[in-house]
Amino acid sequence: MKLAFIGLGVMGFPMAGYLAARGHEVAVYNRSADKVARWLGQNEGRSAATPADAARGADIVFCCVGNDDDVREVTLGEHGALHAMSPRSILVDHTTASATLARELHAAAGERQVGFLDAPLSGGQAGAENGQLTIMAGGDEPDFERAQPVMDCYAKAITLIGPAGSGQLAKMVNQICIAGLLQGLSEGLHFALRADLDVERVISAISKGAAQSWQMDNRWQTMVNGQFDFGFAVDWMRKDLGITLAEARSNGARLDLTELVDRYYAEVQALGGNRWDTSSLIARLEKPVRLQDG
Repeated sequence: MKLAFIGLGVMGFPMAGYLAARGHEVAVYNRSADKVARWLGQNEGRSAATPADAARGADIVFCCVGNDDDVREVTLGEHGALHAMSPRSILVDHTTASATLARELHAAAGERQVGFLDAPLSGGQAGAENGQLTIMAGGDEPDFERAQPVMDCYAKAITLIGPAGSGQLAKMVNQICIAGLLQGLSEGLHFALRADLDVERVISAISKGAAQSWQMDNRWQTMVNGQFDFGFAVDWMRKDLGITLAEARSNGARLDLTELVDRYYAEVQALGGNRWDTSSLIARLEKPVRLQDG
């Protein structure tokens, strides 16, 4: 297929690489040209001067940028991709953004006879680099069925949740669950340290039972060592939680714990942890005695 990929950040860079490696013809666009040059140094493809240039003639256009405003700029802006997309092509937005924006783009794409999927990701930088992402999608089933085999290039699980916006809402559920889980794990490790327990033995015991989680298996040791350089940054988590809490205010959901954890992440930012990964919640509990600078 002819494909376009807009946004070569920590997620988009390897995802676009998987598309090229599977033999697709990929045009790439990124606001900073150095990332495009680096990507082209490792992959076959074409550099595009604008999102519209990347999208022209593409069967599917993928987008993975920062936030709602960024998505609007690269899709609906003066040089946005939608202006150049052909009828029956599909726009797939992998950005974690608002459900409101997803519905807006679905309508705008429909006016141009273009399909649209909101398809946020879970799995972080490691998932993108290993082609093991989880994708939750919103949109129309025919568009999903056409795009799914291509997304399989970098994903291990892809689920159509429902109509446009449903993918973003499912990602909000994902972030709610991760926030609470990481806070619980942080407090558990903090308690074990203060109780002078052998943390490795504790984790060995409880990770075989109901407390087990991916975060426990992969992050407990780095958390107690104050190492927080593992991808998804606190700044981005707070962006996601802000979107989630705004949606909750709209639909009436009570997210007491999520609101609390969002405030705790603000404390981590105040410690200088803006770019630390989300497991750094423990830093506000263990500072400054046990943890080294992440």
